[in-house]
Amino acid sequence: MTEPKILVFDIFGTVVDWHRSIVREVLARHPQVDADAFALAWRAGYQPAMETVRSGGRGWVKLDTLHREILDRILPRFGLDHLDDTQRHALNLVWHRLDPWPDSVRGLTRLKSRFTICSLSNGNLGLLTDMAKRAGLPWDCVLGAEVFRTYKPDPRVYRGAAEVFDVEPAKVMMVAAHQDDLAAARACGLQTAYIERPMEFGAARPKDVSPDSANTVHARDLMHLADLLGCA
Repeated sequence: MTEPKILVFDIFGTVVDWHRSIVREVLARHPQVDADAFALAWRAGYQPAMETVRSGGRGWVKLDTLHREILDRILPRFGLDHLDDTQRHALNLVWHRLDPWPDSVRGLTRLKSRFTICSLSNGNLGLLTDMAKRAGLPWDCVLGAEVFRTYKPDPRVYRGAAEVFDVEPAKVMMVAAHQDDLAAARACGLQTAYIERPMEFGAARPKDVSPDSANTVHARDLMHLADLLGCA
């Protein structure tokens, strides 16, 4: 493989554990609620909400707003429609407070020693910056869909990342725990690294993390990716 210059990372599920983080916070705030089901329901609205923007059905809306709209829709299902605006806003900010996977900070730090590392997430910049500050994620640069005014897997996001750094797409490696994200990146000429996150949706719903030979690299986690890419 040609050595990449830039590594760009999906965030939700790849670098941070959204499911466990949301379950923890919902249990702390509302212990009577099925926190596992709540987390899954909130996440289930993610792609349909972004598709309204990608399809041109509405203008650009940042992910914080989409998360809040999904939250407002699911609250009655869980008996929480009584929450006022302040309480809803505070709960919505859980996406800014997601915990990293145990290997993430150390793995990113090793990868940073050899490559430029950058987020390439559907999260908005404020969300990603708050998350990085809290979790100690050592990005060289924070990029997100907000920069390109569309959501992955729109090709403009992947090609835009290469343009930001003024490199050919082949010098950029997309790192993600989602094969559809990687397939879209490959179609734009990026290299791809798959990261196994079998517990992304919780221990009761293990993911299939079988290798796809179309990816440039397949790694168990970010520490393993650092090994495979020759980082100290």
